[in-house]
Amino acid sequence: MMRRKREEKELQTAQVSDLCRRRLLSYADSFHELARSYDREFVPESGGREAVLTQRRLWESRQIISGHLDEMAKIMTEAACEVLSFSPMEGKKKRLLTQALAEEGIQVEAPHYLPREDGRQAVVLTMSTRRGSRISVEDAADMISVLLDRRLAPAAGSPYVVETDPQSFVLEEETGFLALTGFAKATKEDETVSGDNYAVVDAGKGRVTVMLSDGTGSGERAGRDSEQVLDLMEKMLEAGYDIDAAINMVNTALFAAGEDVNHPTLDICDIDLYGGSCQLRKVGGAATFLKRNQEVEQVAMGNLPLGIFGQMEVLPVERKLQDGDYLIMVSDGVVDAFGAEYENTMSSVIAGIQDHSPGEIAEHLLRLALCASGGKIRDDMTIGVIGVWEA
Repeated sequence: MMRRKREEKELQTAQVSDLCRRRLLSYADSFHELARSYDREFVPESGGREAVLTQRRLWESRQIISGHLDEMAKIMTEAACEVLSFSPMEGKKKRLLTQALAEEGIQVEAPHYLPREDGRQAVVLTMSTRRGSRISVEDAADMISVLLDRRLAPAAGSPYVVETDPQSFVLEEETGFLALTGFAKATKEDETVSGDNYAVVDAGKGRVTVMLSDGTGSGERAGRDSEQVLDLMEKMLEAGYDIDAAINMVNTALFAAGEDVNHPTLDICDIDLYGGSCQLRKVGGAATFLKRNQEVEQVAMGNLPLGIFGQMEVLPVERKLQDGDYLIMVSDGVVDAFGAEYENTMSSVIAGIQDHSPGEIAEHLLRLALCASGGKIRDDMTIGVIGVWEA
C-alpha cells in the first residue's frame, strides 16, 4: 500500500534530474559572474576626444554582453527550477477514456491533468494505434473532448498523427478566441526582392505573435536585414525569451555591429487568445489600425528603428479585443502611398471595407494604396491583417 502511494506521488511531479539541475545552476552562476565583470561604470582614461569615444564604444559593447549573459543565466535558472505538477485523472474518467478509445483502435496510457495558468488544465497522455493504422491527433482530441466534456485541442509541438509507436500528447483547453491572418505585398519598382518581411509565431499557450519588419532602403540587402531580424526574434521566442528581452537583444546586436545603414523596423502584435487581448510593440514601425465594425483606432508610437541606441525601452500598448475585430499592420511604403494625411485617409478607407477574410482585406487595401500612389510603387508595401473571432 505504501509503495502504491509513493508511486502515485512520484507521478504527480516532474522536473529535470538533480545532476542536470546542479549543472544548469552552476552555468547560470558562471554567466552571472561574467555579466558582473562587464557591468561597470564608464570611467574614461586619459586621452583625446577620439580615444574617449573609442573607450565609450567599447564600454557600451561590454554592457551589451553583460545584458545577454544575464538573460541567458535567467533562462537557465528557470529551466533548472521548473517543476511540472501532474494530477492523476479520476478513475472513472480514466476507464471511460481508455475503453472508448480502444473501440476506435487507439490505445491510451497514463492520462493525467497538467495545471496551467489561470486555473486551466491540459490533458497529458500517451497514445498509439493498433495494426499499423494512423489517426490524426485532431480527430483523437475531438473524441477525448466529447468523453471528458471539455473542449480540447492539440498543443503546439504535439505530434500530428497517432501511430503504432506510442507517443506523448498534450491537449490544451481550446481558447475563447481564434485568429486568422492574411498578407499582401508589393515590391518597389526596379527591385526583384522586397525589403519587407513578416512572420507569424504560434508559441503555444494560447498566444499568437505577428511580426513585420521593414529593412532600411529596399532590395536584396534590406530584405536580408529584415529577414535576419525576424529569424532571430523567432528563435529567441521559441527558446523561452520574453518579447521585450528578445527585442533588446536583437537591438543591441545590431547596435554592436556598428553599421550605419542597417536599422530595420520591428512591428509586433502579440495576441492572447484566452483573454481576448493584444499587446502592440513598435520599434520604428508604422501605425497599426484596430477596426471594430465601422470604427477605426490608430495606434502609433514614436520609437526609433533597431540599432540606433545600445539600450531602448519599448512600452507595449494593450487593447481588449472583441468578436469580429481586425488589426491592420502596414509598412512605411503603404503609409507613403496615402500621402501626408495618411492617418485620416487610411482610417476612412479601412472603416469602409466590407470584406471579412483577412487575406481579402489585405489585398483590397493594397489595391487602394496602389491607386492612391498613381500606380507607382516607390517603396516596398506590406499589409498584414489579423482577424479575431470568438471561438
